[in-house]
Amino acid sequence: MSTLPSPAARTLAGPDTPFAVVDVDRTRRNIARLRARADRLGVALRPHVKTAKSLDAAALLHDGAPGPVTVSTLAEAEAFADAGYRDITYAVGIEPRKLPRVIALLRRGVTLRVLLDSTEQATFVAAAAREAGVALPAQIEIDCDGHRGGLQPDAPGLIGIGRVLHDAGCLDGVLTHAGESYFRLTAAERRAAARDERDAAVAAAGRLRAAGLPVPVVSVGSTPTAHAADDLTGVTELRAGTYVFFDLVMAGLGVCGLADLALSVVVTVIGHRPEYGWIVTDGGWMAMSRDRGTAAQPRDQGYGLVTDLSGTLIPGLVMTAASQEHGTLTARDGAVLPELPIGTRLRVLPNHACATAAQHHGYHVVDSACGTAAEPVIEAYWPRVSGW
Repeated sequence: MSTLPSPAARTLAGPDTPFAVVDVDRTRRNIARLRARADRLGVALRPHVKTAKSLDAAALLHDGAPGPVTVSTLAEAEAFADAGYRDITYAVGIEPRKLPRVIALLRRGVTLRVLLDSTEQATFVAAAAREAGVALPAQIEIDCDGHRGGLQPDAPGLIGIGRVLHDAGCLDGVLTHAGESYFRLTAAERRAAARDERDAAVAAAGRLRAAGLPVPVVSVGSTPTAHAADDLTGVTELRAGTYVFFDLVMAGLGVCGLADLALSVVVTVIGHRPEYGWIVTDGGWMAMSRDRGTAAQPRDQGYGLVTDLSGTLIPGLVMTAASQEHGTLTARDGAVLPELPIGTRLRVLPNHACATAAQHHGYHVVDSACGTAAEPVIEAYWPRVSGW
């Protein structure tokens, strides 16, 4: 674990608010849960580090040793390469001006895969690989649910893209992501999404192989489908990222419980508006993000649920509104607005762990396995990778 930023900030009562907190015990349990599932399903696990963007958090993924990871930015790829990671998938569509940074990492001995879904991309990737004289592994993105980019498994252009890559020694496999699974509210719907995700990737790989093209990697995954999949026959690896911390969206889907949420933001009460039923804090959307992912779920959690400093949920208290540096807490479900004097510190559980974490430079780390102290001890500080 990284050292603390300030020797004076030894409990959650110390640092200036707002700041992000990670519960390392919950994080370890979340990691172990999906690792065990991947083992049962017989696939490799390639965690997505875009949620935590932290080398310290990633050290928990593979028992302290660098292992296969997925990244969402080249800044992440470079930071993880500097830390000894040599097996990285950059799971965002590639564009030409980013290739010099990719090639620089390849020349350092890093296997850095890029992602594409068009003949245009395949052509400039193949040309760059030939010009640089390096193997530039590329995966073809497959669209399994219409959520984002990718080719349909039966797209006419799939084989042509595969040939362009193969002829340059670049074809590495296929990759898909069931992004629509974030809107599947029942376990049966998520299992169906996982099957569709698998079937799309396996079908695309089958077409490429039938055309005589090698497909060593068949990659699938999202946090909801990774926890719902019951058969990954034909798949070689599973990806997920949010599961490391989880969040209210995942809890609202039933993928996890509130007791699994490892990320929170500490805020301070700075005012009261009793005429409106408000408690005002110093944590607005700059601390929590603007993400309102639970608004699309049966139970809208506003900008986040509120706990005391020990992590115990305060019944009925919700962060229902936010401006840049102000958060508004209100009571619901018949709860009585608690008396929280100015200066009271609280923790807010986020809707979307990736978005909330991105608002902070790093995490103050506590360990709930050591008990629920009124002012939990800060055991470490984990800096985050930022930028693109």
